[in-house]
Amino acid sequence: YAIRVHRQEYYAIITHMDDQIGRILDALEKSGKKENTYIFFTADHGLAVGHHGLMGKQNMFEDSMRPPLIVVGPGIPENKRIDAPVYLQDIMPTTLELAGVKIPSQVEFKSLLPLIRGKKKENYEAIYGAYKNLQRMVRKGDFKLIYYPKIEKYLLFNLKTDPDEMVNLADKEEYRAKVDELKSELHRLQVQVEDELVIH
Repeated sequence: YAIRVHRQEYYAIITHMDDQIGRILDALEKSGKKENTYIFFTADHGLAVGHHGLMGKQNMFEDSMRPPLIVVGPGIPENKRIDAPVYLQDIMPTTLELAGVKIPSQVEFKSLLPLIRGKKKENYEAIYGAYKNLQRMVRKGDFKLIYYPKIEKYLLFNLKTDPDEMVNLADKEEYRAKVDELKSELHRLQVQVEDELVIH
């Protein structure tokens, strides 16, 4: 029952938001500036609304980790889908580049334009995620490793063959090397972002 109610509310707010976006686009067209405007459509991480038995967005499963990201504007290819994992924070350096503004050296994220223009296939070798001191995640290639430090538990998923993340491979002997590889990658990214949580 709770899941049904949450999903009804979720779909209702999506419908409401679609109406408001339509109003913005209509006003932009009436202003005569539509052809000279870039639009980035995205969102915060999504609510689980029942997936994996969870309700909120405080998890590292794809249902919550993959918000929409749509870019339109002058010179942006239409109907092109890019599967490279990125960070939402990449939008800021992208907009600076579009505006012809130098990206400050302290900005750690990367412009999406090389991906959009087909000059690169990926911006990051791996993607890092964290939620308080309760969860850590690394995604590299087709695989994702999730770690729960309070219970010292790992989950490993092959996102290509198991996009719904239903089969945990972490305890299977044949995936031990993959777990070790992703643990090393997680440690590397922890150092990079100055995350001091101890991972076993």
